[in-house]
Amino acid sequence: MVMLVYKNGSLTREDVRNCYAEKSWDVFNKFLEQTPPLNGGKIGFYYKDHEILPPMPVGFHRYILQNFNGETLDGLNLQEVQEFDPPSEVRALIEGQFLSMRAHAERFGMPSPPKRIIATGGASANKSILSSIASIFGCDIYTVQRPDSASLGAALRAAHGWLCNKRGSFVPMSCMYKDLDKTSLSCKLSMAAEDQKLVSKYALLMKKRMELENNLVKKLGRY
Repeated sequence: MVMLVYKNGSLTREDVRNCYAEKSWDVFNKFLEQTPPLNGGKIGFYYKDHEILPPMPVGFHRYILQNFNGETLDGLNLQEVQEFDPPSEVRALIEGQFLSMRAHAERFGMPSPPKRIIATGGASANKSILSSIASIFGCDIYTVQRPDSASLGAALRAAHGWLCNKRGSFVPMSCMYKDLDKTSLSCKLSMAAEDQKLVSKYALLMKKRMELENNLVKKLGRY
């Protein structure tokens, strides 16, 4: 099992929402939907808190890959800027977070595209974000009935402990998952896979993003 750990997740999305989307998820989603995939080559790194993966200090870094069309990285000019327009900030954040996840997951052996993704947590209720995930990873996105996965996991561990104590011996966790489709753990398809040509274009943008990330780590990394 591989675990990728990030500090700059939902709280950083909320911070960008507050700064650029009128503190409204409706405006945030509208901005995300009205901007084109690949964001015109705009790439952003948003570290509101010291990041774990990659090991970066607090800071915000924005670049424009001029004339990027998703076909090649040859002959393109890179320009560092202080800020994007609000809609582009929103898309740069979302694409940046999930391109990072895709890049590091593939580095550890995740196939491209994966068979499916099960999204949990608060953002899994956001259809606009799920659509971007489907575009970036190129696979179907599933969700569970309860988005608050941390509290659900704690409840399951408590129930498992109670069951073991009641029976006086260890009980395999699998015993708790009989008739899975009748429980809150059952998954449903929330967003179908996007155009595979777009997935390939995202692969190029991901490659450039990782190059920029590695350079930032060499220059500013905390370890």
